[in-house]
Amino acid sequence: MRKTSLIALISFFAGLILAAFIFVYVPRGNEGNILQAQIPAEEMSANLYAAESTVPQRIRADLDFASIADKISPAVVYIVAEKVEKVRVRGFFNSPFEFWDRFFDAPRDKQDREQEQHSMSSGSGFFISPDGYLVTNNHVVEKAVEVTVTTLSEKQYKAKVIGTDPETDTALLKVDADNLPFAEFGSSEELNVGDWVLAIGNPLGLNHSVTAGIVSAKGRLIPTLNLTYQDFIQTDAAINMGNSGGPLLNTQGEVIGINTIIFAPSGGNIGIGFAISSDLASKVIPQLRESGKVVRGYLGIGAYSVTDDVLAVLQVKEKSGAWIAKVDPESPAEKAGLQDYDVITAVDGKLVKDSNDLTFKIAEIQPDSRIDLTIMRDGKEKTVNVKIGEKNKDDVGEPEVKTGKGIGITVQELTPRLAQRYRYEIDEGVVIVEIEPYSQAAKAGLKVGDVIVEADRKETVSVKDLEKILDKKKAGEAVLFRVHRRGSLDDFMVTIRIPE
Repeated sequence: MRKTSLIALISFFAGLILAAFIFVYVPRGNEGNILQAQIPAEEMSANLYAAESTVPQRIRADLDFASIADKISPAVVYIVAEKVEKVRVRGFFNSPFEFWDRFFDAPRDKQDREQEQHSMSSGSGFFISPDGYLVTNNHVVEKAVEVTVTTLSEKQYKAKVIGTDPETDTALLKVDADNLPFAEFGSSEELNVGDWVLAIGNPLGLNHSVTAGIVSAKGRLIPTLNLTYQDFIQTDAAINMGNSGGPLLNTQGEVIGINTIIFAPSGGNIGIGFAISSDLASKVIPQLRESGKVVRGYLGIGAYSVTDDVLAVLQVKEKSGAWIAKVDPESPAEKAGLQDYDVITAVDGKLVKDSNDLTFKIAEIQPDSRIDLTIMRDGKEKTVNVKIGEKNKDDVGEPEVKTGKGIGITVQELTPRLAQRYRYEIDEGVVIVEIEPYSQAAKAGLKVGDVIVEADRKETVSVKDLEKILDKKKAGEAVLFRVHRRGSLDDFMVTIRIPE
C-alpha cells in the first residue's frame, strides 16, 4: 500500500515538472497546437503558398478586380434612347351615338387616328476608340430618334447611330469628342470554361455596377432568339436589365463579350447571362464603321447538323457537317444543283463541324465569290462549285400595305428568305405585321405573325392576291381565311365580315 502511494506521488511531481518545462521553453506562436508551434512561421508560410510563391503579398495579379474596374469603368457609358413610333388609337366619343355605334360595329374610321407614341429605353455601352466610337446592343437603340450617353464623370453626349446589325444584336454609335477612355477587345477563343470574368454596366439604373463570375459555357445558341448568327458566352456574373450593351471582361481587362440577354423566369438575375463573343463582334464592328451595315454571303439553304440518328440514313460515316433540309428557289444553292439531303462536309477544303459552323463560314465569304463545296450525296463524295450571293439583298418582300375593306391588318409577302430568318414552317403566304386594335381581324383572334395562306379557298401567295380577293367583296359579305400560325401543326379557319 505504501509502495503504491509512493509511486503515485512521484508520478504527480514528474507531471508538474514536465508541464512547467513545456510552458517555459516551447514557443507559443500557434497556441493549442504543439506540432504547428514547433514550425517557424516563415517556413509555414512558404509551404502553404509554395504554388503561388511568385505572387507578392498572397494576391493573384490576374484576380485584381479593383484595378480592372478602375481602368475600364471610365470607358463604360449609360445609354438612354428616345423612340417615337406611330400607333393607331381610338378617339374620344364626340356624341352619345358614337358610344352606341362603336359597340355595335358601326363604321369607326372617323374615330380612329394615328398618333406618335414616345418611349424610352436604356442600357449600357463602352467606347472602343479615343475619338468617340462606342458599342452597344441593337435592341437598346433600335428605332431611336435621339440617343444620349452619360460617362462615369457624368458628362453627357448626343450620340449618332453609325450602323446596326440586327442579326447579331450589335450597334455602333459615335459621339463628337476626343481623347476619351476606351476598352480594347481580347480574344474570346482563348477563354476557358471556368475562367473569371467581370461585367460592368448600369443594371436597373444603378450606374457603373461591377459584378464578377465565371465563364459557364461557350458557343451557346438560343433558338428562341431571332438572331441568325449566335456565338454566346454564358456567365454567372450578375447581369440584369440595363446591363445590355456593356462589356464582359477577362482578367486582363480586355473585352471578351458584349452583355446581351439573361434567362430570368423570376424577372431578375439567376446566374444565367449571355454575351456576344468578342470574336463575333470584331467581325461586325469594322463593317458597321465603314459602311453602316454588314455584308454577308448567302447560299440559300435550310440546314441541320449531322447527328447519330441520321448517320445511316444520309450514308455518312462521321458525325460532322450539315445536311440540307431545304433549298430556296432561285438561290445560289439551287442554281449550283444542290439538293435536299446533301451533306456539306467542307467549304473550300475547310471542314464543316455543324450547321452553325456552316452558317458562319458562308457569311464570311464575299458575295459573287465562287467556292467549292464538298458534299456527300447517297454515300458518294462530290464537289460542287457555287457562286455565293449577298444575304438580305433585295430581301424586303413587297411593301407593307393596308388591306382593303377596313378589316384592320397590315400585311407583307412571306418570301423564302423571310421564312428562313423567322423560322416559319412554310415559305409562301401573306404574313400579318400589324393589327389594328378593336378591328374585325382583332376580334376574329388573328395575331401579328399569322400567315394567310388562302382567302375564299384561293391561294394568297402575294399581297396582290389578297387585295384582289378583298376588292371583289361588298360591305357585309364574309371572307373565309385559312391561316397558319407559327408553331402550330395544323392551319385554322377564320371568317371575317367586311364592315359596312
